[in-house]
Amino acid sequence: MPMETSLTPFRWQAVDAAGHRLRGTGEAASAVALTRELEGRGLVVVEVGSAAGEQGARGARPGSRQEVLEATRALGALLAAGVPLARALTIAASIVPPRVAATLDDVRTRISAGSTLADALGRHPAAFTPLYRGVVRAGERSGDLAESFAALARQLEGEARLRSRLLSAMIYPALLAVAGTITIAMLVLFVLPRFAELLADSHSTLPATTAALLAISHWLGRAWPVVLMLLVVAAATGAGASRTGEGRRAIARFLVRAPVIGTLRRNILGSRLARLLAVLLGGGAPLLTALDDSYDSLDDPLARDEVARVRARVREGRSLHAALAEGTLFPPVLARLVAVGEESGTLRDFLERSAALCEERAERTLDRLVTFIEPAMIVAFGVLIAFVALSLLQAIYGVDATSFR
Repeated sequence: MPMETSLTPFRWQAVDAAGHRLRGTGEAASAVALTRELEGRGLVVVEVGSAAGEQGARGARPGSRQEVLEATRALGALLAAGVPLARALTIAASIVPPRVAATLDDVRTRISAGSTLADALGRHPAAFTPLYRGVVRAGERSGDLAESFAALARQLEGEARLRSRLLSAMIYPALLAVAGTITIAMLVLFVLPRFAELLADSHSTLPATTAALLAISHWLGRAWPVVLMLLVVAAATGAGASRTGEGRRAIARFLVRAPVIGTLRRNILGSRLARLLAVLLGGGAPLLTALDDSYDSLDDPLARDEVARVRARVREGRSLHAALAEGTLFPPVLARLVAVGEESGTLRDFLERSAALCEERAERTLDRLVTFIEPAMIVAFGVLIAFVALSLLQAIYGVDATSFR
C-alpha cells in the first residue's frame, strides 16, 4: 500500500485577477505545495502560514531573554557548521524551552512560505528586538548568517552579564529597602498612634519634631488608601506613557541625563551601535546603507535621532568619526576608535573593539553605581529611623520632666 502523506493545515492570503484580496484555509503537505496549488488556480499568493502554528504562536508567551540567548547560540553554532537554515531552526526548536520552540517553528513555517528570516522574526517583536532583527537582516544581505548570530550571541551575552551583575548587586539594597520601609511604616502607622494617646493624657507640650511626626502619622493613618491608589495610578500612567513615542522619548532623556545612569546608558547605546555597524560593514554594506539599517534597528529614540544626524553628515561628505564627535549621546571613545579604524582601513575591527570597550566601561559604571547605592540607602533609612527615635525620646523626656514637678 502506498504511504499516506500527512497534511498540515495552513492559512493563506492571495490576490485574484481582479485585484481582490482573498483569505482561506487549506491542507497540504507543505507551504510550498499549497502555494503551487493556489498559483495553479490563477491566484497571486501573498502569505501562507501554518494555522496551528500561528494560533499557538499568538497564544504562547514570548520566551525570556535567556531562552532567546540559548536559541541564538544554537542557531549560530548550527549555521557555522553548514546546517541549512530550515534544518537549523528545526534542531534549535528541539533543544530550547517550549515557548521559544513554538516561536522558532512559526519562523520556520514562514520561511518555507517564502518570507525572509528577518521578516519572520518581526512577527514576534516581544521575543526579537529591532536590534536583533537588524543584525539578522544584515546577515541575510551579506550571506553570512552564522557570523550575524555569533555577533548577536556576543551582544546578548554581554547584556545578560550586565543584568545578572545588576540583579546580584541589587539583592542586598532591595532587602534593605523592604526592611527599612516596613520598619518605618510600622512605627508611623502603629506605634506612633498608640504613643499619641499616652502623650495626650499627659497634657504636656510636645516638641516641634514630635508634633510634626504625629501629624504625619495621623494623616497617613487616614489617607493611606488614597496614597496607595495614587501610587497605582502613577505606575499605570508611567507604564502607559512608556508605550507612546513621546513617553519613550521622555524616559530616554531622563536616563541619559541622570547622574551615573546616564554614563551607563551612553556606553550601552555606543556598544549596540558599534556592534551593529561592525556586522553590517562586515557583510559588505556601504557605510550609508549600514547607517540606514542601524537607524531602523535601534529601539532607543535618542539613539535613532543621533544616527539620523550622523547619517546626514556622512552624506554631506563628513567622515564617520567626525560626525560622531559632533554629538554628545555616544561616548567620545567611540569616535576616537572609529577615527583610528578609518585611518588604518580596518573600521570593522575597531568598531568591534569599540563595542567591547563600551561594554567594559558599562560594567565598571554599574559597579560604581551599586557601590554608591548601598551606603546611600543605609544612610537614608538610618536618618529616617533616627529622626523617629529622637522625636519619641524628646517627647518621653518632656513627659518625665512634667510628671515630677
